[in-house]
Amino acid sequence: MISVQQATQAIFDSLHRPRVISVKIEEAVGRVLAEPVKADRDFPPFDRVTMDGIAIRFDAWQQGRKEFNIESTAAAGKPRAKLTDQRNAIEVMTGAILPIGTDTVIRYEDLIIKDGKATIEQTQIVRGQSIHSQGQDAHLDEILLEPNIRLSAAEIALLASVGKSEVSVFDFPRAAVIGSGDELVSITSQPEAHQIRRSNTYALQAAMRHIGWNAHQHHISDDKDSLTRSLSTLLEENDVLILSGGVSKGKYDFIPAVLEELGVKKIFHEVSQRPGKPFWFGVKGDKHVFALPGNPVSTFMCFHRYILPWVSRSLFNEVPQAFAVLASDFSFPPPLTYFLQVSVKNEGGRLMAFPQQGGGSGDFANLKKIDGFLELPLEKTDFKAGEVFPFIAFRL
Repeated sequence: MISVQQATQAIFDSLHRPRVISVKIEEAVGRVLAEPVKADRDFPPFDRVTMDGIAIRFDAWQQGRKEFNIESTAAAGKPRAKLTDQRNAIEVMTGAILPIGTDTVIRYEDLIIKDGKATIEQTQIVRGQSIHSQGQDAHLDEILLEPNIRLSAAEIALLASVGKSEVSVFDFPRAAVIGSGDELVSITSQPEAHQIRRSNTYALQAAMRHIGWNAHQHHISDDKDSLTRSLSTLLEENDVLILSGGVSKGKYDFIPAVLEELGVKKIFHEVSQRPGKPFWFGVKGDKHVFALPGNPVSTFMCFHRYILPWVSRSLFNEVPQAFAVLASDFSFPPPLTYFLQVSVKNEGGRLMAFPQQGGGSGDFANLKKIDGFLELPLEKTDFKAGEVFPFIAFRL
């Protein structure tokens, strides 16, 4: 049995090498960028008016001129206008190109316009005011977006602005989510007294979709031959297998032996933690297999504590970390890392974690009350209110 830290390191030592694919910009949100994106022109591409008003030559105002005849109007989306007489002004709209011969914009709020003449009432005017200068944000060929960032709506706007109708992204690993156990029946079935409906695979699939990662669901009976045939095929078709159940020491827990017979090298089996002690991890070439304990809370915790960070490190080259403050004293005597179910609340800028123990690793109904898990180290047995520990969130 290995520690949580050793298990984490072993998983991170075997990262997924993502493929690069091209997707349409409409499908790119949530994806991880695989190419640098450069400006295809200056940003903004011209001196842009930022206030409705008039454009003047600053020197004319500085020399004492307060009244300006309006020569014309410049609107956004129109060719650049030109001031013919610096004693005059051009009426300008937000987004218009600054007219030739002008260098300062006076907003309507600081003017009186009557009979084609603008009178400036403001006494504090600065040369170049209310102008977004060409290239102020970025210059031609400047890198706007670096690879390995997750694309949000803000980045999508930048992609559109440089004409990227398609973009290169790192693809999520092809994945299968697999449940096992003869006691599990379809969610559309009416369970017998000895049966329960499948839920773990739905929970895993839903958690994956939160980050844009899709997976196919499968269910295999507790039969060694069936497991061997099905897992052999799924290993060929996928980069990652995430299994739930069949990894403990029961008479029908065939999965560890079947995986090794199929050439999956066991990296570890059993982690000194609760819940999730029977966790199994192995690799076969560039294939990765995470075999999680079947108890719902164990499955849920292991996925968020190990698999999501592994995907993040593989695609983003980083693992987000969060911490929370234990809100009340708690004790856990066994020498195991304990993942305490907690609800959290922001109190004065501190994320406070309130224990919500529930009925153990099989009590998945308790998950509706919690926001994540507080990771309590195995070196201690008594944990005091006010202490800070790693927090694994699952409500995104």
